[in-house]
Amino acid sequence: MTRHIERQIDHLKEKILRVGTLVEEAISKAITALINEDIPLAQRVMASDEEIDRMEVEVEEECLKILALYQPVAADLRFVVSVLKINNDLERMGDLAKNIAKRVPQLAAGQPCPLPPEIRPMAMQAQEMVKQCLDAVVRGDPTLARQVREEDDAVDASRQRVQKMVMQGIKESPEKVESLLRINSVSKHIERIADMATNVAEDVIYMVEGDIVRHRATD
Repeated sequence: MTRHIERQIDHLKEKILRVGTLVEEAISKAITALINEDIPLAQRVMASDEEIDRMEVEVEEECLKILALYQPVAADLRFVVSVLKINNDLERMGDLAKNIAKRVPQLAAGQPCPLPPEIRPMAMQAQEMVKQCLDAVVRGDPTLARQVREEDDAVDASRQRVQKMVMQGIKESPEKVESLLRINSVSKHIERIADMATNVAEDVIYMVEGDIVRHRATD
């Protein structure tokens, strides 16, 4: 029984890492498409979401099968429960990448409106958080996971600055209101990606240490 569950756990780990790789690629391409106004790349990001959704279902089914057949305990149980939650957060990140990609052709078709300079570093920070949270999953590294939690505040602050820039832009150029609101929407999606990365980091801490830190302030 022990060898069987070990094989299933290893297989599950491979699958969740595959989902993570697909999501990380989708986010990177969506941000690149946004910054470069690359509509074909944005369309590829939107099309790739179907594979992420399919993999998310496969991982969930795998988790439920392990729980039903092997009734894992202790560290194995924490791992499976954590993967269920991480899987959901990764799928939501994929949706957010798709939503960012959707804005690319909309922005191209609207009133010309340059992205606020804050968007690029904000997006880079969120991408780095996604990379780090996935590294934390692979390595079972709660220290790195805690670092991701601490970085979320910087993305939140960037989001607030973008929002202020957008509101100011609407006052100064009301004819650009639709484009500016779409930019505001993009900044919200980027912030939510960082939030999801934080959720994954918190699940890693639980997975490794059994400590539930969600809703708890960072040190």
